[in-house]
Amino acid sequence: MSMDAQLQQLIDKQAIAEVLQRYSRTLDWLDDEGQAGCYWPDALIDYGFFTGTAADFVPVVMAIERSSQRRWHFLSAPSIALHSPDRASVECYGFATGIRQQEDGSWSGGLYGGRYLDEFAKKGGEWRIARRQYIMDWKTPLDDQPGNEPNPDFPLPVLQIIASGHPAYRAM
Repeated sequence: MSMDAQLQQLIDKQAIAEVLQRYSRTLDWLDDEGQAGCYWPDALIDYGFFTGTAADFVPVVMAIERSSQRRWHFLSAPSIALHSPDRASVECYGFATGIRQQEDGSWSGGLYGGRYLDEFAKKGGEWRIARRQYIMDWKTPLDDQPGNEPNPDFPLPVLQIIASGHPAYRAM
């Protein structure tokens, strides 16, 4: 394989990895437009509770994310198999949390572990998810989470993102 072809593969793999990073980031910051930009609108999505197109999925998943006062998504480095200049199979593992304030004032939620089985397509020089299947492998409760006030013994800020447009969000 020529040096130019190897370089193009690295560029394509980096572009795909950046889509996955943007996927997590836009969920956590409640960036609807950024989330939609991770998928081709006609991408086929299967999360078990939802099967349909990305155009229909994004409002559903964003509503789920908005139901948590705090959320955090972390993805592993992806395994990427380029099949052609415009098609790739991608797999990565992920952790996700959803933390909510309960009626009694306590904070709790869950930690989820799963994997993303994706097919990517490149159109007009841009890579996006063309098909996704999410498989949840496990879940564990996260009880007794910190509230919105920093712990005076270890005063780290607590970020509460409850709506789009948080002042700490930076367009990237």
